[in-house]
Amino acid sequence: QLQLVESGGGLVQPGGSLRLSCAASGVTLDYYAIGWFRQAPGKEREGVSCVTSSGQSTMYADSVKGRFTISRDDAKNTVYLQMNSLKPEDTGVYYCAAEGLIGAMCVMTKPEYDYWGQGTQVTVSS
Repeated sequence: QLQLVESGGGLVQPGGSLRLSCAASGVTLDYYAIGWFRQAPGKEREGVSCVTSSGQSTMYADSVKGRFTISRDDAKNTVYLQMNSLKPEDTGVYYCAAEGLIGAMCVMTKPEYDYWGQGTQVTVSS
């Protein structure tokens, strides 16, 4: 049974940085593409970034491109999202999700993902 647990969220000032972690247990993530999503208050959940099972390819939403970086550490069975130059509009609950059917590709649409973590709160405010 694949389980995902996010951590690393918190309160940060605009311009600050956070690193989110998505730790997997139960099975290895070697065959899964991983996506990061976020949901702001009163908004729909949106894709932020994704990485293929091999780590060879990544994608980013235009709103975070150049500020966020996704990476994976196979030895730790963990995926990270480094977030720099944070803005108030980055505020929301951040979720990681795993997709095992087309792991060689990554997408940032919710229906493609099979497994989800519980989320971690990120608040960007002065």
